[in-house]
Amino acid sequence: MTGLDGEPARARVDTRVDAQSDTQADMQADTVPGTIRIMLAEDVALLRGALTGLLDMEPDLEVVAEVGSGDAIVQTALRHRPDVAVLDVDLPGTDGVTAAAELHERLPECRVLILTGLGRPGVLRRALDAHAHGFVLKDVPPSELAAAIRRVAAGEQVVDPQLALVALRQPENPLTPREAQVLGFAAEGADVDDIALALNLTVGTVRNYLASCISKLNARNRIDAVRIADEFGWV
Repeated sequence: MTGLDGEPARARVDTRVDAQSDTQADMQADTVPGTIRIMLAEDVALLRGALTGLLDMEPDLEVVAEVGSGDAIVQTALRHRPDVAVLDVDLPGTDGVTAAAELHERLPECRVLILTGLGRPGVLRRALDAHAHGFVLKDVPPSELAAAIRRVAAGEQVVDPQLALVALRQPENPLTPREAQVLGFAAEGADVDDIALALNLTVGTVRNYLASCISKLNARNRIDAVRIADEFGWV
């Protein structure tokens, strides 16, 4: 069997453990020295399995943990201590960018590579603010993904040129962090009372934040504001 670069994949003991398994959580001792340990977060099981198989064929890469939701990322990383976390930006529960920020707080030695599409350029700025170390397109060839992982693990900052160009052309985010947070809750379907409770704000303050979002985004209403902000990757 050969790796993505055409070189033979070396034999190694597979220590990958599903995030749901507690019985094998500490099986890390067989990792070959010098191997880059990877955690993969992708909600589409078929794609996650394909990526895992392709990455594991590389002689210096090993997927040691897989998760299908953002809520499992931090605890799984703390259990398996990967060198690089490869995170899909859109995940059920906690999104990839938010998880990247949490990983930076809880496990700063784990470097983060975000996978995304071209449609939401504002996510790039949010990801960089969240201390992500790399940002590549989801449809990148497997060999390029492997190369990006190696560069991120080596301490480099990796940003896909197409994403960088699109991000440079987009308008500045007009929302304050608090406005974006409130609108983010609204995007998830929370009503004003729920948002006020979650953020320890008064209902009137939440309404004011939402009105400001609508005004700044030149939106027709709250739903339109959510749509605009989501398209630009601001929430």
